[in-house]
Amino acid sequence: MRQIITQVDAFTNKPFAGNPAAVCVLPAPQADRWMQQVAQEMNLSETAYLVKQEDGFNLRWFTPAVEVPLCGHATLASAHVLWSEGHLSRDEVARFHTKSGLLIAKLQNEWIELDFPVNRSQVANAPPELSTVLGVNYQAVYQNSLGYLVEVASADVVRSMQPNFQLLKTLPGDGVIVTSKDTPGSEYDFISRFFAPALGIDEDPVTGAAHCCLAPFWRDRLGQNTFLAYQASSRGGVVKLSYDGGDRVLLSGQAITIMQGALVTD
Repeated sequence: MRQIITQVDAFTNKPFAGNPAAVCVLPAPQADRWMQQVAQEMNLSETAYLVKQEDGFNLRWFTPAVEVPLCGHATLASAHVLWSEGHLSRDEVARFHTKSGLLIAKLQNEWIELDFPVNRSQVANAPPELSTVLGVNYQAVYQNSLGYLVEVASADVVRSMQPNFQLLKTLPGDGVIVTSKDTPGSEYDFISRFFAPALGIDEDPVTGAAHCCLAPFWRDRLGQNTFLAYQASSRGGVVKLSYDGGDRVLLSGQAITIMQGALVTD
C-alpha cells in the first residue's frame, strides 16, 4: 500500500512553530494496530487518520503510544489538508465524526475555526508531591478529564518551569495544564503549557483540547468571552478562543504544510 502522509504545523502561520501533526487521508479504514504503528513511526505528538463517509469524514487520533479521544491541533491540521489538497472546496464546512462526537471546522479569513466540546474543571486536592513534580509553587489546582489544571503566580513561572517528567508519569490522569495570566501589556490574555508523559508526550507544543478547559477557567476569572492565548512551549503557538458559557468552545488557529511523503509498505 502506498499512503500519502502530510505533515502540518498547526496553530501557527510560519514553519517550524506551533504543533506538528501527521495527516493520512485513507481510501478505506485501517486496523488499529497499523494506525498505532504509523503514529509511532512518525513520532509526532499526534497522527490523524481520515476516511470519507456520506456526511463528512471519520477522524481518529493516535499519539506514538495510544489513541486519544480528542485532539485539537491534529483536527486543525486535518481540516487544513482537506482544503489545501482539494478534498473540500474552501467554502465547504469540514465535518468530523469522532469519539468525542461531531466536530465542525470552518475556514474564515485564513484562520480555521473549530467547534469543540467544553471541558470544565473542578477544584481538586493537589497530590502532596505536585510542587516537587512541577518544580514550582502553585496557587490553585483543579481537575478535568485531561488531568490537572494548575494555576501559578505569573507568566514567567509558566515559561521557565522544568517539570520532572519521570515523576509526572506517576500522577493520576493523563496530563497537567499549567497556566497564568500573561504579563501586563501583552497581546495575550493568558498563557499555558501542557505536559503529558503518560500519553508518550513530555510536553505538547500547542494543545487544542487543553484550551477547551482553559476557556471556561479564564472566563470565570477575567469576565470575558473572547481570548487570545499563547502556549509557551519551545515552538509556541497562538489560539483564539470564544466561549459564552455554554457547552461548546470555538477555537481558531492557523496552519501550514511542512512536508509530504509516501508510506511504501504496509
